[in-house]
Amino acid sequence: MSMEVKALQQMLAQFRQAQEKLEKQIDEISVEASAGGGMVTVKMNGQKRLTEVRIEPEIFKGKDQEMLQELILAAVNEANRRVDEELSRQVKDIAGMPGIAGLKIPGLF
Repeated sequence: MSMEVKALQQMLAQFRQAQEKLEKQIDEISVEASAGGGMVTVKMNGQKRLTEVRIEPEIFKGKDQEMLQELILAAVNEANRRVDEELSRQVKDIAGMPGIAGLKIPGLF
């Protein structure tokens, strides 16, 4: 087996390892965001699925449907942004792994 093939196999193994590490980290991501001074709070995972929505009961006293909708939108969009931030930070960490930094994968880094 040539040196190049061996080196390529090693790189692929490292890449697979990095990919598994990233997937595991994505599964562990959980962000929280709120709007309206905590009137609406949402939690989101690394897959950008909402895992929790909390709405303070006082908000229903005002019966302001439009305000509630805006607060939910704001909280979800903020959570979305935080997941993106967290993901790009973790991809950078993994991209710094020896062997991976030299891999230029189009569209990934």
